[in-house]
Amino acid sequence: MVSSDQRRRQLAREKFERQQQRREEARRRTRRLTVVIASALAVVAVVGVTAFVSLGGDDKDKKNDAASSASPSPSASKSSAPEPAMKIDKKSKYTMSLKTSQGDIAFTMDAAKTPHTTNSFKSLADKGFFDGTKCHRLTTQGIFVLQCGDPKGDGTGGPGYTIPDENLTALGKAGKDGTVTYPAGTVAMANTGQAHTGGSQFFLVYKDSKLPPSYTPFGTMDAASLKAVKAVGTAGVTGGAADGAPKKAVTISKAAVDKA
Repeated sequence: MVSSDQRRRQLAREKFERQQQRREEARRRTRRLTVVIASALAVVAVVGVTAFVSLGGDDKDKKNDAASSASPSPSASKSSAPEPAMKIDKKSKYTMSLKTSQGDIAFTMDAAKTPHTTNSFKSLADKGFFDGTKCHRLTTQGIFVLQCGDPKGDGTGGPGYTIPDENLTALGKAGKDGTVTYPAGTVAMANTGQAHTGGSQFFLVYKDSKLPPSYTPFGTMDAASLKAVKAVGTAGVTGGAADGAPKKAVTISKAAVDKA
């Protein structure tokens, strides 16, 4: 026969065992929850990195995923000054000539179609704004462009004002993928991804490239200029990436805009 003391001890042991079991189950639940949270955070981190690569942050550090990061977009900067007063002949064509470390590059601008852009570029060139600047970004996958016009040389600079988008329907209606073809030889404005945020940065298309029709096409390179830019594209990007500083450094020593 079990004494009352033995019964109390037995009940105490059973209570202790039940408490230990509950604690162990709680620890297992905590471990499972920790794994789930860690996994979720890992997914968020990957998505976050992917989003950064896709959006590009600023242009000074584009990653190898050029197909997704391909957008000729400088970082947003505050516009503190008005665009230059209109001084060009809106009925004329103008030629922008760039003397660069990789040869002369020239393109024609039609002021009738892009008066604000043409006027801005002439104003900037007349002030020597582009002299001594580098073409800071080359993209060789997804899109095929050489981007220039940044006084800082890292994709974040501009003239201190913005100009409106122009001529956006010139390349036709966007396809189902939301893009149009910017033909080789096209010169177009970079922007921040928002409407009417062009500044001084522009890109030279050296091979047909599909992009959203949101970048003002304002110039066309001649054959010799396109050949020079293609050579830069063929040489590739520093470090072997698909998007970054061109291996053949392109420095603009002098820029001029004159009536064609």
